[in-house]
Amino acid sequence: MIRYVIAFVSVFAALPAWAEINIKEVTSPGGIKAWLVEEPSIPFVAVELRFRGGTSLDAEGKRGATNLMVGLLEEGAGDLDAQGFARQSEELAAQFGYDSHADAVSISARFLTENRDEALALLRLSLVEPSFPEVAVERVRGQVLSGLRSSLKDPDKIAGKRMSALTYGAHPYATAGEGTIESVSALTRDDIVAAHQGALSKDRLYVGVVGDITAEELGPMLDQLLGALPETGASLPGEADLTFGGGIDVVDFDTPQSVAVFAQPGIHRNDEDFFPAYVLNVVLGGGGFESRLMTEVRQKRGLTYGVYSYLVLRDQANVYMGSVSSANDRVAEAIDVIRAEWAKMADTGATPDEVEKAKALLTGAYPLRFDGNGSIARIMVGMQMDGMPVDYIVNRNDLVNAVTVEDVNRVAKEFLDPDLLTFVVVGKPDGV
Repeated sequence: MIRYVIAFVSVFAALPAWAEINIKEVTSPGGIKAWLVEEPSIPFVAVELRFRGGTSLDAEGKRGATNLMVGLLEEGAGDLDAQGFARQSEELAAQFGYDSHADAVSISARFLTENRDEALALLRLSLVEPSFPEVAVERVRGQVLSGLRSSLKDPDKIAGKRMSALTYGAHPYATAGEGTIESVSALTRDDIVAAHQGALSKDRLYVGVVGDITAEELGPMLDQLLGALPETGASLPGEADLTFGGGIDVVDFDTPQSVAVFAQPGIHRNDEDFFPAYVLNVVLGGGGFESRLMTEVRQKRGLTYGVYSYLVLRDQANVYMGSVSSANDRVAEAIDVIRAEWAKMADTGATPDEVEKAKALLTGAYPLRFDGNGSIARIMVGMQMDGMPVDYIVNRNDLVNAVTVEDVNRVAKEFLDPDLLTFVVVGKPDGV
């Protein structure tokens, strides 16, 4: 294990500068596509797999099945039980990660070059031959149920779930991907097997690889690792029909401090105005202490420790959201200030100085994302899913810098809609 830790840490110093990352597009003999960054100076490889669909693929009445299935992928595969899988991973100094999201199942792997074949064979077992033993199903189900019970006492999660229910209607996004206590309790092993067949298929697969491997080596490796997966999976859900009432929905909860989330329609990642909207968000609420909302709600009035806004980009819906927490007797004032700043930005826009500071923040922070093989692999997979070209990494900051104050203010007027800005407040707010 010591050798693994040393190799893992050494990766950071060996990576090329972010603007010099050379992405190669690779297609395996079997037709599996991947993006590759070769980095032979350290004997280490990172693999990122992503399957589009995620928890939104859950069959009707089976909410939480995909999430539970993903939690079981390393809990028994082939002839190995959970302990055997963990022991072999440790012996190989290999690290695997499995996660589910609203729009994707993500699988990550990190391993030394000398152990590549054995590590990939183990990873393949978890993807292609998970055994879903009943003892593991019940153990992981118990963990999920424990988390769901805890979420019933978490005002932030209560607010998020309520906003989703109000916003997304009958779409799977309207309910938590983890499911409910009732739905998860009712899931059977057959439901989990069906979720595996529906979520992990080659027709929705994206691959990013970074490290000590060549394009010639990667092609056959992809077929060996992924070739036995089903060709097609479950149907993707359609686009969500968004609803924003523009009011305030209060969820009574016994706490001295109310939590509020707010939302309005968002913008698509491929919209020609995305980058002006991206800069706009930094000015309004996504720029930390430099943002308008933080200045007005926290610094000038002391109504909160923090208030934030963020673009929520999903495959089937795009929402512009924010959050704030404040004492029950002050949250109504915080909401009034947020509404006023929303309307002010739409009406008068941002200043040239605000726009320049926002662009400097976005461009300065971007290179920090490329802090390891695994990070680069994840970024490449995200680029593929968003339909970005291979040179996006190099050109991204140019796209940000090209945004003008006129662009930001035009988009602010068209994009921000105070009348649709909808709030959910969890607590015992006065005057709301």
